[in-house]
Amino acid sequence: MAHDLAPLDTRITPFANASTGPGPSDLGVVMGGGGARAAYQVGFLRAIARRYPNLEIPYITGVSAGAINAAHLGAHHGSFRQAVEELTRLWADLHVENVFRTDSMSLGRQVFGTLRGLASGGHTESDQLRGLVDTEPLRGFLSEALHTVRGEITGVNYNLARGRLKALALSTSSYTTGQSVTWVQGKGIGEWERPTRRSRNTTLTVDHVMASAALPLFFPAVALSDGWYGDGGIRLTAPLSPALHLGARRVLAISTRYARSVEEADRPAVHGYPPPAQILGVLMNAIFLDLMDQDAMRLERLNRLLERLKPSERLGMRPVKLMVLRPSVDLGRLAGRYEPRLPRVFRFLTRGLGTRATESPDFLSLILFQPDYLRALMETGERDAEMRADELDAFLAEED
Repeated sequence: MAHDLAPLDTRITPFANASTGPGPSDLGVVMGGGGARAAYQVGFLRAIARRYPNLEIPYITGVSAGAINAAHLGAHHGSFRQAVEELTRLWADLHVENVFRTDSMSLGRQVFGTLRGLASGGHTESDQLRGLVDTEPLRGFLSEALHTVRGEITGVNYNLARGRLKALALSTSSYTTGQSVTWVQGKGIGEWERPTRRSRNTTLTVDHVMASAALPLFFPAVALSDGWYGDGGIRLTAPLSPALHLGARRVLAISTRYARSVEEADRPAVHGYPPPAQILGVLMNAIFLDLMDQDAMRLERLNRLLERLKPSERLGMRPVKLMVLRPSVDLGRLAGRYEPRLPRVFRFLTRGLGTRATESPDFLSLILFQPDYLRALMETGERDAEMRADELDAFLAEED
C-alpha cells in the first residue's frame, strides 16, 4: 500500500550544515512506550536522519512499542538514514489488522473466552485469560520487518561485528517474578542486578520484541527462557538506566508524553462518572509515560550535584548529557479525530469502553494503529524535531 509521507529529504527544510559523520561514540538512544504513539518517535528519527544520515548509535534501548523501533535500528544493515526510511514505510502502512485480529469471529472468541474464564472461576488452564486480542498478526509482521531467521534478529549480530553497534537492549516485565528484566545483546557488556530490575545477556529474537510490547491484559504474555513476560513499561521504574548501564554518557530519550500546562492539567477530560476508557488511560499513562519524566528529573538533579563536586569527590560517577524529546501536542486528543476509521467491530467494542465519552482518549491512542493517525504522529515528530534543531545539533556534535 502506498503512503503519502514525502521522501526523507523533501518533507521539511534540512538542518543547516548537515553532518555526514558517524556522531559521538558515547551516544545512547532511549525509546519509551506508548503503543501506536511510537510512530511519533519515527518522525523525530526522520528529522535527525536528515541532519545525520550516517549517524551511528552505539547504544540503543527500547521498551514496549519503542522496542520495535529499537530492534529495527539495531538490526538494519544500511545507513541510519536508510534504516529510518524503511522504518517510516513500515509504520506508514501499518493497520490494526497487522497488530491483532479484528474480525468478528476472532474478537468474539476472545471476548467469550474471557467471560467463560470469569464464569468458571478459572478451574482449568483453558479458561485462563491470556489477552483480549490475538496478536499473531504482529508476530508475522515483525518477523518479516526484522528479517528474522528462525526467530533470531540476525542483523543485530551483523552490526555488532561491524563495530557500529555496541549493544541493543529490550526491557520486559516478568509476570513470574515481578521483576523488570532487560535483555541485552552486545559486546563486552556486563550484567547488572538490583532487587526489582536486572539484565540478561542473550541473542535477541522476535519473542523478546513481542514480550516487551505486550500491553498488559490486552495483549497475551510471551514465554521466554524462564517464564512469562509482558510489557516492559510495567516494572521499569528507571527507563534511562539500561542505556547508562550499557555505557552511554550522552542519552537522547524520545518520550511520547505531552507535557501539559497547569491549565490543561486542571481541565476535566470527562463529565460525570469516568468510563473504563478514561480509567485505563490514566493507568496506562502512569505505567508507560510518566516514569521517563521522573527518571529524567532525577538524572538532571544528580548531574547538577556532580557538577558542584571535584572529580575526586564523585565516587567514580560523572555527569550524563541528557536530552528528552516529547510531543508539542496532546497525542491522546489527536487520536479522537481518527477513531471513526477503526474497523467496525473493534470500534464498537472500544466505544463500549467509553472512548467517545472522554476528550482525551489516551487508551485509544495506544491501540490506534491506523495509517492516517500514524502518519499524523510521524509528521508531528518531524515538526517538533525541526523546532529543536539547534539543540539537537549541539547535542549530537562530535566528542566533547
